[in-house]
Amino acid sequence: MPAGSGAEVFHVKHPHTPTPTAPLDVSRETQARLDAYAALLTRWNARINLVAPRDLPQLWERHIADSLQLAPLIPPGVTRAIDLGSGGGFPGLVLAIATGLSFDLVESDQRKAAFLREAARITAAPARVHAARIESLTLDPAQLVTARALAPLPQLLDLAAPLLAPGGMYLFLKGANAPSELTAATAEWHMEAETIPSRTGGGGCILQIRDVVRVGIRS
Repeated sequence: MPAGSGAEVFHVKHPHTPTPTAPLDVSRETQARLDAYAALLTRWNARINLVAPRDLPQLWERHIADSLQLAPLIPPGVTRAIDLGSGGGFPGLVLAIATGLSFDLVESDQRKAAFLREAARITAAPARVHAARIESLTLDPAQLVTARALAPLPQLLDLAAPLLAPGGMYLFLKGANAPSELTAATAEWHMEAETIPSRTGGGGCILQIRDVVRVGIRS
């Protein structure tokens, strides 16, 4: 579709009914590894702000389950993923633990990066931690790029575009502003996007984005 044609430059599919909230569906071994991760995060959170202290009582629902809902959306055949702004491990480290998929975790905060390395070690998660800013990072592109509440979509696509392999997909956990962010992104990007209501509530959603092509230049 040529730029400036007056037609829409993204296509959004909306499921007819939201997926209801469901309990965590993981193996006993995975549950034990997630338990170890949650215990470590709780200990480290006293020294490093990995999650807001008020969120600790809801750590499983608000953060871990929120991350796990991406797992069924990962396309078959994906062997490696990149998670941007990993912070306390959401969603990338949680997904590495739960799926066994190899993740590159990008986190510029050195203390959070140290936590991620320790969490990957104790859970035997297939994850490599990169303590660097996204825009300065040199990584081979991956078939999947994830992020959670990192930046508005236009800026997030700028950061993520060099890291997505041809034919790959983005999975972004977003808040209630996702529709307006999608609209803003059309000034620069043509994409196929599906909005999937979050199973963990709060008015959030998952943006599943494919076939991303830059069509404009930011002024």
